[in-house]
Amino acid sequence: MDFIYEKVLRPLLFQLDSERAHEVGVKAMALLGWMIPVCRALEAWNALSASRYKPVEVFGLKFPNTIGLAAGFDKNAQAWPAAAAMGFGHVEIGTVTALAQPGNPRPRMFRYPEEEAVINRMGFNNEGADRVAHRLARQPGLGRRRIPLGINLGKSKAAPLDKAGDDYLRSFGKLAEFADYMVLNVSSPNTPDLRKLQDESRLRELLGEVSAANKARGAQRRPLLLKIAPDLSYGQIDRVLAVIEEFGFDGVIATNTTIARLGRFASVAETGGLSGAPLRDRSTQIIRYISRAMHGRLPIIGVGGIYDGASAGEKLDAGATLLQIYTSMIYRGPFFAAALARGLAERQHR
Repeated sequence: MDFIYEKVLRPLLFQLDSERAHEVGVKAMALLGWMIPVCRALEAWNALSASRYKPVEVFGLKFPNTIGLAAGFDKNAQAWPAAAAMGFGHVEIGTVTALAQPGNPRPRMFRYPEEEAVINRMGFNNEGADRVAHRLARQPGLGRRRIPLGINLGKSKAAPLDKAGDDYLRSFGKLAEFADYMVLNVSSPNTPDLRKLQDESRLRELLGEVSAANKARGAQRRPLLLKIAPDLSYGQIDRVLAVIEEFGFDGVIATNTTIARLGRFASVAETGGLSGAPLRDRSTQIIRYISRAMHGRLPIIGVGGIYDGASAGEKLDAGATLLQIYTSMIYRGPFFAAALARGLAERQHR
C-alpha cells in the first residue's frame, strides 16, 4: 500500500493544488467510512495484537495505540469514522468555531516536498458548531466508537478578543456531548490576535469560564486540553502551565504550527503556520520542557515533525503520552499511522 501511494497516488495528488488534494483525501476517507465491512477488515488488519500490546490509558479513556490524526484534516466531522480503519488510535476533528466561516482567501496551503513540510494560512475554515453538531448526532456516539474522538475548538474570526470566552462557550455547549475529549486551540497563527489568548490574564479568564461550564456538566464532564504554540518562550510556557494547573485542565497538546522561518524557509515569502519535519526539534524541546516542569503529572499529546519511528520515539522519550500526525500523512500515505503505531509498539515492547 505504501508503494502504491508513493509511486501512483501521491504523484497524482501532487499535480493538484494542495488544498484541492486535501479535499480529495477527506472525501475518500469519508467514503471509506460508509463502507463498514471494508473498514472492519482494514481495522483488523491494522490493529495491534490485544494480547501483546496494552492500550494507552489517559484522560479516563483507552487508546488502542499512541498515534492520532491531528486537528486540521477533518474540519467538519465528515471523515473521522474511517480513522480506525487507517490505523489511528484516536482522531481529533476541527478546528470548529461557533460561527461558520470561509477562512482566508485561496491559495492558502503550500507543500514543500523536499523538506516534507507544509505552510498553511487556512484561517479556521469550517461549517460552524451548529452544522458540525448536527452531523455528529447522526454518527457513532460515545460508547459506540472504535477509537476516542476529540473536538478542537477555536475562536470565530468575527468574535472580538474580549468576547472570546462567550464564543468558545457557545461551541463547547453545542459540541461537548459528542466528544470523548475537548481541546481549546489558542495557538493557530492564522486568526488575528488568537495567540494573544495565551497571555496569562486572557488565558485565565478563558480557561476559568470553560472549566466552570465543564464542571457544571457533572458526570458528563469532558477531559479538557489546551493546544499551545511552539513559538512561546519558556517563561510564557511556565505561565501557561500555571493557569492550566489552576483550572484543572487534563492535558496539553504541544505543539501547533510555527511562524518561525529557519534555515531554508528564511527565504520563503508565504505567510502562515509551518508544519512538518522542520518543526521536529522545537516541538520535542517543548514537550521535554513541559514534562520536566510538571514532573510528568500533566499528560502531553505531542505533535510536530513526526515522520518516522525515530522522530515519533523521541517525543515519547521526551514525555509525550500520545502523538498526532497530519503533514506526514500527506507525504507518507493514508496508512502511515498504522505502520508508525506498530513500530512504536514493538519498540516499547522490547
